[in-house]
Amino acid sequence: MKKAIVILSGGLDSTVCMSVANHKNYEIYPMTFSYGQRHIREVEHAKKVADYYNCKRHLVIDLGFFKKIGASALTSQEIEVPTNRDIGNEIPVTYVPFRNAVFLSMAVGYAEAIGAEKIYIGVNALDYSGYPDCRPQFIGAFQEAINLGAAAPVKGSPIQIETPLISLSKADIVRLGSKNKAPLHLTTSCYKGGEKACGLCDSCRIRLKGFKEAGIQDPIEYEDLK
Repeated sequence: MKKAIVILSGGLDSTVCMSVANHKNYEIYPMTFSYGQRHIREVEHAKKVADYYNCKRHLVIDLGFFKKIGASALTSQEIEVPTNRDIGNEIPVTYVPFRNAVFLSMAVGYAEAIGAEKIYIGVNALDYSGYPDCRPQFIGAFQEAINLGAAAPVKGSPIQIETPLISLSKADIVRLGSKNKAPLHLTTSCYKGGEKACGLCDSCRIRLKGFKEAGIQDPIEYEDLK
């Protein structure tokens, strides 16, 4: 059976991305990263999503050095998570320095080890918070690095990055997840990492907007925002 690595955070996008790999009949090998993130509860949500899809193996990798590096509201308690800001294309304080490059590098190594032909990552360049490592240009450059630097492609076994959500709106992502019967109720998106989503951080607001525009009820709980 064909194998695919899925970079699984436990959030909406990565879970929908996983549903795409599942519908393409890949044997899924999810990778989740614990990198000192403020919203560490997402790791437990990722485990639930992996269990939902009956994955044989779910790797949870410790990348605590991101917390030591800091410089992000997601890894440093000294930087507050912004709420109710005007979301534009500027790089926000929730950007974790070069995080996706590290995630993809580890996924490539895992793909080589188990003979996987695809790496699925739920990056999005339309309804997103301004992260440079979510852009098509970055993914294209990283694909070229794989082609040149990994042994598998040199031996005739290409490893392809798949970004099925990269040009979709958040509403389209919600619709796709619903169509694929993805376990959206098991996902978490809030940057603050509370028991209930705050509804005010960038991630919550983009998610809420997506569900509203899709005409679908968001199945997770939020704090009372009245």
